[in-house]
This record gives sequence, C-alpha cells and structure tokens, in this order.
Amino acid sequence: MATIVQKFGGTSVGDTDKIKRVAQGIKQRMDEGHKVVTVVSAMGKSTDKLVELADEITEDPDPREMDMLLTTGEQVTISLVVMALKEIGVDAVSLTGWQAGIVTEEVYQDARITDIQTETLDQHLNEGKAVLVAGFQGVSEEGNITTLGRGGSDTTAVALAAALDAESCSIYTDVTGVYTSDPRYVKNARQLSSISYDEMLELAYLGAGVLHPRAVEFAKNYNVKLVVRSSMENVEGTIVEEEASMEQNLTVRGLAFDDNITKVTVERLPNHYDTMSNLFKLLSEEGINIDIIIQQMTSDHGINVSFTIDSSKLGKTMDLIHANRETLCYSEVHHESSLSKVSIVGSGMISNPGVAADMFKVLAEEEVAIKMVSTSEIAVSSVVPEKDMIRASEALHSFFGLDAQEQEKIELAKQA
Repeated sequence: MATIVQKFGGTSVGDTDKIKRVAQGIKQRMDEGHKVVTVVSAMGKSTDKLVELADEITEDPDPREMDMLLTTGEQVTISLVVMALKEIGVDAVSLTGWQAGIVTEEVYQDARITDIQTETLDQHLNEGKAVLVAGFQGVSEEGNITTLGRGGSDTTAVALAAALDAESCSIYTDVTGVYTSDPRYVKNARQLSSISYDEMLELAYLGAGVLHPRAVEFAKNYNVKLVVRSSMENVEGTIVEEEASMEQNLTVRGLAFDDNITKVTVERLPNHYDTMSNLFKLLSEEGINIDIIIQQMTSDHGINVSFTIDSSKLGKTMDLIHANRETLCYSEVHHESSLSKVSIVGSGMISNPGVAADMFKVLAEEEVAIKMVSTSEIAVSSVVPEKDMIRASEALHSFFGLDAQEQEKIELAKQA
C-alpha cells in the first residue's frame, strides 16, 4: 500500500459541505488501496478573523501568543474532517503539527522545519486510519508552538511526503493547476500539464501564488512528486517534477508579476569594501527583505545604491537609514513607490540568448518604462510602473507564445 499526502487549502474546506466533500475524497483514495495523510488549512477566512481579534486587544501582539492563537484555526478543520470521515464509516484521527512530530526552529510566525518524527504517523497509518494533520504549524525543541509563515500548509504537506517517502503529494486548490500566468488577470493564460521544480520555484519567488517557494524547495530537495489540482473539478492537474515535458518547445514557460514594490536609492555612499555589507546587514537585522540591487559609481568616486523592497516596509526602511546616517555616510536617500515587477521564466532561456532583448523590445513597443532589471539563468525581471503591470504582462505573454490561441496554432502546425 503506497502512502499519498494531500493538502486542502482554506477555500477547499470553507464550509461543512466542502468538508464533507473532502472526506468523501479521502475515503475514495483509501478504497483504492492507499494510506492517506491529509493536511488542511484553516477554514476560509478564519485566520484573518483571529488576527482581527488580536488587533482589537493590542497593536503589538506577542509573536509567541500569536502563533498559539493562529494554530487554533487548523485544529478546528482537522477535527471537523475527522468527524465527517467517521460519519461515513472511515476510521480517522486528527493530529496537530506537534502531535504529528513536526519539529521546527525556535522562530515565531516564520519557522522552518528541522525534523519530522514519523513514529506516531506510521502507527496510525499501519492501523488503517486516515490521518488528518493541521498544516502551518509545528513545535520547537524547547516545546513552544510555532507557525511556518505564509503558505505554511503547503510546506507541511511536502515535508510530510518527503519524511514518509510518499508516492506523491497533491496540493488541492481553487484552480485546476499551474497556469502560464494568473488567469484572473491575463485573459489568455492556460494550464500547464507539467513544469520543472526550478521553473516553479522561480515563478513562486517572483509572485505566482499557487505554491509557496519553501514547499517547492522541499519537493526539489527530496524529489517529491508534486501535483497541483482542483478541489472542485475532477480534471488533470499540473505535475511539478525534476524535468518537465517540453511538448510546447517554448523558451519561456510562464510569467509572474508582483505589485506593491518600492525602489529605494541611497546616494553618494563611500566607495569602501564594507559599504554594501554595512547597509544591507542593517536592513536584514530588522527583517527587511531586499530583492533587486543596483550599484553605480558617481563622478566623485562614491557609489549610489538602489534596491527594491515590499512597500509595506518603506517606513521602517527609511527610518533605519535616516537613524544611521552618520554610520553609513551617505548624502541623501529617496524612494519611488507604485511600482511592480514583471518576470518571464523558462529553462529554455539557458540555451536561447536574446530573450532579455526581446522582453525589452516588447516593453518599449508598449511604452512601458523599465526602472530596474534582474536576471538569472532561467528568469528575467523588469521593474515597471504598477499602472502598466497587467498591460505589460499580457503583451509579454502573447509575444512569447504563451496564449492559448498561440499554442493551438503551434499544435496545428505540428500536425500539418
């Protein structure tokens, strides 16, 4: 009997009817002869409601107590799913993250998994039970309850699949799979049958919300077969694997975009070996993530440094830089907000030079200003005005042959 792990997000367990549907799906997998571990998120918007309750109490909630509070959402879901399973004659057990043996570092609100002790899971599975595990949570070696941060339930599922040597890990969501871009905004986006770990990881980091980067990292590191599929429709999903089938023969496989980006520029810093280290260590110690970085020499042999941050961190960033002006020795600092990042991704870029030039040509034809650029082996990102983000994305999506209509033309040409 092969073990499979599956995960259902908040919208998939948003009410009792959906919970009953999930229970029926678990029963079906067990009837097919599988051992089944199911990870669930909190129901619907219940996590947001818990955050609102905390905000009514204090403007600065203690991180440890926030983790204690937020983990209750998933506990509600696992118990209800087990009740639904028992109602249809399936023996089942619910486990919190710590009961399931998920050990994390001692970090609140964004902990990383350090170990999974599978003895309890193995015992229940060998007894023929369906196992429901609360996603998004674990316990530190010091015994404190922790949460895994944004997308934590995805990470829980993939980590469990790796620890249990599962046959596969299915992520059930409100879309049918991974798309060439976000179909809510790019009208001709289409579903991919497969995508590589590296491509999915780049898309996840660059703003595609279907999978969390940390979950994809786990899948890649432990070679977990990952499938993204719909919890509402019985259709084929998207397989995330080491080498995706390249039936489309496309250089670019997907497009992602991300808004709420601000560019910060610090001018005339001293041209010393430790200048960059001092600046970015200061920001990292306060938990400010930096994305794109550009350094330029000035005419008086100083340096200007520009970098992008999430716009929500702007106030904190500017306060830190102003407070450390004497240490950093810069002349002035300024910022530009209302920006976004548009990125194209594809492993085919490695052997196809000129992709960046094509991207810039398309943006020029659309009269979209490029503020900053970053590249990797399989991705090119351009920072552009937020007002132009969707228009730029649709133009790039079409140019690189990602539209559904373009793919139909390619398939017809092959048949001819």
